[in-house]
Amino acid sequence: MAKKAQIKRIGVLTSGGDCAGLNTAIRAVCMAAFQQGWEVYGIHNATDGLIARPMMYKKMSVLDFAVPYARLGGTMLGSNNTGVFTRQKKADGSYEKLTEKEFFKRFKEGIEQLKLDALVVIGGDGSTAIMSRLCKTANVKMIGIPKTIDNDVPATDEAIGFSTACNIVMDALDKLDTTADSHERIMVLEVMGRTAGHLALRGAIAGLADICLIPERPYNYDEVVQKLREIRASGRTHALMVVAEGLKTPEGKNVYASNGHTFGGIGQYFVNRLSEEPDKFNVRLTVLGHVQRGGSPVAMDRLLAVAFGTYAVRLLASGAKNRLVVLKNGKLTDVPLRHALKIAISPVKPNDPMVKMAKSLGMYIGHK
Repeated sequence: MAKKAQIKRIGVLTSGGDCAGLNTAIRAVCMAAFQQGWEVYGIHNATDGLIARPMMYKKMSVLDFAVPYARLGGTMLGSNNTGVFTRQKKADGSYEKLTEKEFFKRFKEGIEQLKLDALVVIGGDGSTAIMSRLCKTANVKMIGIPKTIDNDVPATDEAIGFSTACNIVMDALDKLDTTADSHERIMVLEVMGRTAGHLALRGAIAGLADICLIPERPYNYDEVVQKLREIRASGRTHALMVVAEGLKTPEGKNVYASNGHTFGGIGQYFVNRLSEEPDKFNVRLTVLGHVQRGGSPVAMDRLLAVAFGTYAVRLLASGAKNRLVVLKNGKLTDVPLRHALKIAISPVKPNDPMVKMAKSLGMYIGHK
């Protein structure tokens, strides 16, 4: 058993893209740490807070949660999802260029100046990997807490933010269904998720969609058209179709947004092509975009955030380090960071229960 740690002061930060539940997790870490008699420093804007000169941080207290931060989306500490070591945002909002060596050096100095015994990092797969390298170089204990609306963090069944994002997709489909029915339209909804289709698939099932196309499952364009024809032949004059942003075209090409490096546009691809069919499909597109990251966290995300945050503090109190808090088979546990980071992102597997569920409903989700 690990020797009990002599911890007096810890840091907490959020890294990567934001999502609902981050503030709840920050509160859970702080409140549990206060119970241990520790000081907690909230680091602003992920790594930026420790590397900027002057540093950007805040000594946390219970009064920070007198206002309803924990009930809100976003992150009270700010975040950073550039993933670039050589570009550093300063306190005045401008940027300076750093070498990777200087970046790591400043991070270590920041840890030492704040006299942090450990750092709790609330992040996704990419940011957790980066923070693990930084913490190893700085010789500071790290506990990771998984968060992402994509739900693709390896080693955990669910991450903070996913449930709320699913709820947003479901709510959008509920609203689109009534207007689709009113105007006899096919509504195409493009959702986030990068190269993982968890959000699209679960949102589509909850929102009673007819078609769901995700990156993990091959599909045939003619089969999509046939599914829409079958719906029309049944007497129903409208349909709902969900497409994940990382889905490739039938020709095997990714579609990117105007910036050239983030996914976006596959929904418009289907609208354009379906509108040209001789069936005279009346098609409209909705792109949810960053709406999926916002909003107050639903109960499941709040419970998960509290569970992960308090468990992280218990791990540190027990002497553990370099662990990732996870939910596995309904059980709260932890795994070595090095083990979790060796695993690629977690995609929708062919035997995923959600795939079987969708098929049982008659939803078209591609083929094997």
